[in-house]
Amino acid sequence: MVKAKSHPDQFGFDFAAPQPAREAAALAGLEQRICRAVGTILNSDSRPREILAAEVSVLLDDEVTRPMLDAYSSPARDGHKVPMSRFLALVAVTHRHDVLDRLMREIGAAVLVGEEILTARMGQIDTEMARLAEERKALKARAPLIRRGMQA
Repeated sequence: MVKAKSHPDQFGFDFAAPQPAREAAALAGLEQRICRAVGTILNSDSRPREILAAEVSVLLDDEVTRPMLDAYSSPARDGHKVPMSRFLALVAVTHRHDVLDRLMREIGAAVLVGEEILTARMGQIDTEMARLAEERKALKARAPLIRRGMQA
């Protein structure tokens, strides 16, 4: 399978474990950060916004226009909050999962895309194998020989 090319402006994956938002006001201003994320996505894509709006519309089977995208990217326009479905569709059509990842880290999550999940699974398997090797080592130190009777 051909690997997707990363976006030239893509943020690198941060392997630090994200911390969940738990303190009072930890997510204050999130709407403005989402608007700025939409702006980052729109400004980093070379296609006209009308094309992006059309692709989002097709993906959602719901009309999204350029003025809507423009409004979603403006933190000053309080009345134009970005519906999650439209934000996710915009991420999907622009392949800017890295921008979504930065937002998700605010709630303690991280985004893996497509077959990147296989890399995470390999890490999980390696961790489990190491745990089982330790368990085997501990058992081996304690395990007696199984009784041996006369052999026929």
